[in-house]
Amino acid sequence: MNFAIIAAGEGSRLKQEGISIPKPLVKIHNTPMIDRVINSAIQNDATSISIIINENSEELKNHLTSLNLGIPLNIVVKSTPSSMHSLFELSKFLRDEPFFLSTTDSVYSNSEFSDFVRFCKTHKEYDAILAVTEFIDDEKPLSVKLDSGFNILEFDDSINDNQFVTGGAYFFRSLIFSQMEYALSKGTNRLRNFLRLLLEKGYKMRAYSFSKIIDVDHINDIKTAEEFLTNIDNNLNYYSS
Repeated sequence: MNFAIIAAGEGSRLKQEGISIPKPLVKIHNTPMIDRVINSAIQNDATSISIIINENSEELKNHLTSLNLGIPLNIVVKSTPSSMHSLFELSKFLRDEPFFLSTTDSVYSNSEFSDFVRFCKTHKEYDAILAVTEFIDDEKPLSVKLDSGFNILEFDDSINDNQFVTGGAYFFRSLIFSQMEYALSKGTNRLRNFLRLLLEKGYKMRAYSFSKIIDVDHINDIKTAEEFLTNIDNNLNYYSS
């Protein structure tokens, strides 16, 4: 299965708070966030990994090119106006089969991500499956309205009565790229708006619930993410003892 990673953001809020390195290289428990996502992909039988980074990330590029993963690693260096455009730049590597997509700044449980991967592989009736969480700490959340079967009915830029928000991990069938030219011609400019377009076009989309997904935008989010992962590790140690 192909995995794609969007790492083209500028990390402007972290830079304003004094962090000078590219956001994907910010460490959570001494591991760069980009490496966490790559490791999750490999642990879940990735056959290739495709990553897009911006043109001002020489340090990140050097880090990625130094990796020896044992599978193809495709690196696109291009600054894009939005995450949707970043996804489209990666499409040449993703058109042949279903794929997983993740941002670098979403921190989640590896075991829950593995459960998510298994679920997606066995539910072939969906065109897209989105990781969602009830834990809301994003400054600009995208909430989802669901039916009783967790099918996505609507996206909302505010919470309103919705219980879940998207968490930066996705499963897509490659047929979504049939809407790429249409989305660009309509001036669609964000991944969330491309998701809306797919829903409007009748693509079948489902949500998959994670207990917690931390969106790392600020320095204090790093501490929140580390505490979350520590609690997970402590629980695993407890249950295995």
